[in-house]
Amino acid sequence: MSDIDSVTHFEIPYEDRSRAQKFYRDVFGWQFAALPDMDYHMVTTAESDPKTMMPKAPGTINGGMMARHMPGELPVIVISVRSLDEHLRKVEESGGKIVLPRKQIGEYGFYARVSDTEGNVVGVWQTAW
Repeated sequence: MSDIDSVTHFEIPYEDRSRAQKFYRDVFGWQFAALPDMDYHMVTTAESDPKTMMPKAPGTINGGMMARHMPGELPVIVISVRSLDEHLRKVEESGGKIVLPRKQIGEYGFYARVSDTEGNVVGVWQTAW
């Protein structure tokens, strides 16, 4: 990983999972797979490595879909980092806020959401391996 942290994932909230997935499947050809024991569906937009779930083609990203948790919740970009704890500290030192504290996502890694100084919410991800 370089010194620049990259956007590697997106998340789209839905009111009606079937309706939302049908839309993105019909319009863009995306594929969906439920994660076991979670209300979360992986979104495949590009051919991916089955082990890492990361796209094979440079410059492409995959994402996820989940139920909307609050009115007005918008899509979120997710940035991959080497150390989630270090970046959460940097967010607060730079005037941002942690809006979803660090949590473990199965065996895959760790996730949090932060807001920047303008109120925009982004996800921050650290892979477990």
